[in-house]
Parts: sequence; C-alpha cells; structure tokens
Amino acid sequence: MTNELPIRVVTDRLRFPEGPVALADGSVLVVEIQGQALTCVYGDGRIEVVAELDGGPNGAAMGPDGWVYICNSGGWSYVVESNGWVRPSGQAGSHGWIERVHLRTRAVERLYEACDGQPLLAPNDLVFDHHGGFYFSDHGRRSPSEIRLGAVYYAAADGSAIRRVIQSLVTPNGIGLSPDGKTLYLAETVPRRLWAFAMSAPGEVEREPWPSPNGGRLLAGMPDAAYLDSLAIDCEGHIAVASFQRCGIWDISPDGAERTFIPLDDFYATNICFGGPDGAAAYVTLSSTGRLATFRWPRPGLKLPYV
Repeated sequence: MTNELPIRVVTDRLRFPEGPVALADGSVLVVEIQGQALTCVYGDGRIEVVAELDGGPNGAAMGPDGWVYICNSGGWSYVVESNGWVRPSGQAGSHGWIERVHLRTRAVERLYEACDGQPLLAPNDLVFDHHGGFYFSDHGRRSPSEIRLGAVYYAAADGSAIRRVIQSLVTPNGIGLSPDGKTLYLAETVPRRLWAFAMSAPGEVEREPWPSPNGGRLLAGMPDAAYLDSLAIDCEGHIAVASFQRCGIWDISPDGAERTFIPLDDFYATNICFGGPDGAAAYVTLSSTGRLATFRWPRPGLKLPYV
C-alpha cells in the first residue's frame, strides 16, 4: 500500500544530513555526513553548526547530562549527479568511532574506537535504552570486490564498557527499541531486511535457532530497490524505516503484516524522527538534496530517553 502525504521542507541547505533528533523547543539536530558537523535546524529554517567533526558523523541520539552521542562512520567520498543530487561513492580509508558532543559547552569527546581489541568499522546508527546504555550498528566495510560483515554493540554512556551482542550482519543500519524495550529492531541495507531480536536483559539477546543467520526473527523483506536505511519507532510499536532509491518511509506494523509506503521526492531518504507538541510530526532527512522535511505521522512517536 502506498500513501502520499503533503510535506514541508524546513531547510535545503544541509550537506548530506542524517541522524535527526527533535528537541523540545521545536528545533531539530542533524548530523551532516558530508558537511562533517552536528547542526541545529530551527523551525524557521535557520541552521547553526553546533560542532565541527572529523570523519563522517552518521547517526545521533540524545544521551544523559546534555550529551549528544554520535556514530561516526569514518567518512565517505561523494559525487554529484547531472541533476545536482549528491550521493556517496565509497567509504573513506579510516575506521569509524563513537563520539559525543555536549550541547551547552560544545565539547567533543571520542568514547569508543574498538571492542575486544578489534577496531570498529563504520558505526552507523544508535538508540538508548532506559537503563543508561545504548545499542549501535556497525555497517561494516564495502569495496567493489568484498563486504566485511557488520555487527551490533551495546555500550555504556560513560565510555567504560562495550561488547558485541549481534554479529554476521550484512550492512546493518537503522536500529530501534520497541515501546516495552524487549525487542530490538535492525534494518540491513543491501539485503533490504528488517529483523527483530528478543532482549532478555540490557545487552542480552535471546537468539533464534538455526536457520536464522544472526539470531534474529525476520520481520520484513522489502521489494524491488527499497534499500533500507535508518528507522524510528512510534508509540504503537510501528517501525518507520527510511529507504533510498525507492525513496520514502515504510510504516511497518510490529508483527510485520501491515506495510504502507510513503514516497518522497529524493533519492536518499536516510532517517526519520518524531517530535512536535503532540509527537506526531515526522522529520525526515532527504540527503541527496540536503533537505530536512516534515509531515504528519498517523501516530505519535515513541518518547525516547533523554529527549
């Protein structure tokens, strides 16, 4: 099912934006992957750089004590197509990391670069739980001849502990938690799959048996060229997943049975968050044209920790 909605463009002056975080004052934080910055977009379209960052800031989430936590992929190279749209053309040579920016002081701190002696590859997206920790996806590494598999990690907000909780993932990307915190959702980009993982405790996965390739339950496999990117959860547990090439947002019910597609005029819809007075304003990053757009979602978004 396809559903077209009227959208409003808040700004079109961003450099491959991602990781939107709607704040209580009506502004929206985004990371600019190509622009290498954490940026605040105000309701009237004004933009302000909060912090300049190295590499490729790829996902963001509010954490405790006024810190914004960022997945940094290490960076990408870009090309501009004949119609003016921008797209990534390859990963940078450096590995990625997890960092954080303090909104008041604008201090930047790097928290994690490795786990168990192995460097992180390309951290992509993250979500905090209600226990003070956060999950993040590592997209892995891609070249014209090979793909290095990615993983999901669980880490402490103070930089004191990190562990790998899911592995054998093919280009893992968007990540989110169900309203009760008992299910972790994960989107894989290239296979166009949405997985659900049962959580028994913070950072503890109840693995599905074989033939699951990664311990998860396949919730949805998307058709055609709907390459999945990042995601958000609404108050009824629906998963809102951004997709590119077939550009738009998928509204998927918690059991995966109901799927509605909202098309958007871009090539890269990369992420979505919820905000506004009633929580039902959806903010979407349309990255190839540098836009942050908003429209009404059928339900309020799930209230996230620390926002």
